[in-house]
Amino acid sequence: MTFCKTRQLALALAFAIPAIALSASPGLAFSSEAQQMCTGDAMRLCSNEVPDIPRITACMHRKRAQVSPGCPAIMDREVAAARKARRAAVADE
Repeated sequence: MTFCKTRQLALALAFAIPAIALSASPGLAFSSEAQQMCTGDAMRLCSNEVPDIPRITACMHRKRAQVSPGCPAIMDREVAAARKARRAAVADE
């Protein structure tokens, strides 16, 4: 993978953090920890989707069985945290 493509993926994941964390549907909420654990998988499995954030997210969901062991655990934890935050925000309204 070229440096330019790697940089595009890193930037796409950086912008995906708030967009995915706040989405109504389950998604990948990329914290710095998740980015560290999952960026290699995203580059390996989904580099052809860069820089399209929704397509990267969908690709990671489709290829979840192929990602490294730490990545799904972090994704699950962060999706649960994002859902909890959304529920709390709805309850405050």
